[in-house]
Amino acid sequence: MKLPSLDSSTFSQLLGVVSDVTLVMNLQGVIEDVSTGRDTLAALGCQSWVGRRWMDTVTSESRIKIQEMLQSQGAPEMMRWRHVNHISPVGNEVALQYVVLPLGGGRLLAMGRDLESLAELQRRLVETQQSMERDYLRLRHIEARYRVLFDTSTEAVLMVDATTQRVLEANVGAQSLLKDAGKRLVGRDVRECFEGESQGEVQSLLRMALATGRIEMCSAHVAGLPSALTVSATVFRQEGGAQFLVRMVTREAAAAPAQDPGSSAALGEAMERFPDGWILTDTAGLIKSVNEEGMALLGLTASSQVVGQSLERWLLRGAVDWGVLHTSLRQQLPVRNFATEVRTLSGMTLPVEVSAVSLARAEPMYAFFVRDMDRRMQSGASMAQSQANPFAELSQLVGRRPIKDIVGETVDTIERMCIEAALALTHNNRASAAEMLGLSRQSLYVKLRRFGMVAETEVDNP
Repeated sequence: MKLPSLDSSTFSQLLGVVSDVTLVMNLQGVIEDVSTGRDTLAALGCQSWVGRRWMDTVTSESRIKIQEMLQSQGAPEMMRWRHVNHISPVGNEVALQYVVLPLGGGRLLAMGRDLESLAELQRRLVETQQSMERDYLRLRHIEARYRVLFDTSTEAVLMVDATTQRVLEANVGAQSLLKDAGKRLVGRDVRECFEGESQGEVQSLLRMALATGRIEMCSAHVAGLPSALTVSATVFRQEGGAQFLVRMVTREAAAAPAQDPGSSAALGEAMERFPDGWILTDTAGLIKSVNEEGMALLGLTASSQVVGQSLERWLLRGAVDWGVLHTSLRQQLPVRNFATEVRTLSGMTLPVEVSAVSLARAEPMYAFFVRDMDRRMQSGASMAQSQANPFAELSQLVGRRPIKDIVGETVDTIERMCIEAALALTHNNRASAAEMLGLSRQSLYVKLRRFGMVAETEVDNP
């Protein structure tokens, strides 16, 4: 390529475009002139280099590179970019990339490019790589702990693909329970692990767990075992899709919570008095035992998940509900059909009815019966539809009285009924009744006086 001769101004502009810093020096490397094309390099103090040797402006490890570039005298066969580090006035290192060209007249031209942006990118790349390696190592440790727990667990555990319903992994407990020491479980349909009459139950269990996202339980039989197994399934999602964690325990193991002989006798007494699921606590509300129905209601798979915890934690209204229940049971008064809500292990809320009795023993205990109201309301939906509308009589007053009077009397009647029900549930404890109704004690007393349920001069003595 043939180019015409460039004047000094054009040559200076060209140098400013192709380089960030330009040095003019003699053959011994003494800097005679400096030009910078970036303001960011002003902090490097380039202008103070005039009269100094180029080699004295760089770090010790870069001096040999400067010496080699000076010895080449800008020869074309030796011309290549070299990375050197300068020392800034504040002590930091600044990376530049130089190439040396001959100018003639015993002068050399060194053109430098700022590598700070590239160095910053390299630092970020190194930090990102180190962070990824730390995360990978942490995941490896988590996987190792999971593998040890999975293989050493005495319970039979299967990992099942939610799409194909084939076994992905089986621990030693599952191989022993299903008489499969040859590890032929992996790859089989999970339903083939159970007897024919139980395969439908297992299929429904997996569908229900996938639909609700909750822990579901059922009873199933395995060939070679005299008694049924309690099978629980919960779903979780990974990159490859949804998977089931299926646990199988014998009925004896599932129904054997950690308890002493005294609580076992108390459990038998509670079972006689309550036909369905129950929760057994001490007088402080700490759970001692729970049956399978209670575990299913709270979304649990083992009694160890709830034994030793306070019943108040599982009640949605917490201390309010426990205060009402504890007050009645402490006075040896049974609680019947107490409407409240419980919080399951997955965080969902469930409307329930609670009945409870106090067991008079050497160590007093409370037995709670918890009934799922959703199931009860679904079973009684058809009966409720056939019943007459309780407000049908109100329609007969239309035309006889203004709607304002009809609505006002209806609201008063409902308020009075709610207050009477709350006082009955709390055994006339007005502080607890006000908290249950969501009222302040002053508001409750105003309504009691308005309905004539308390004397105007009566002292607040709940």
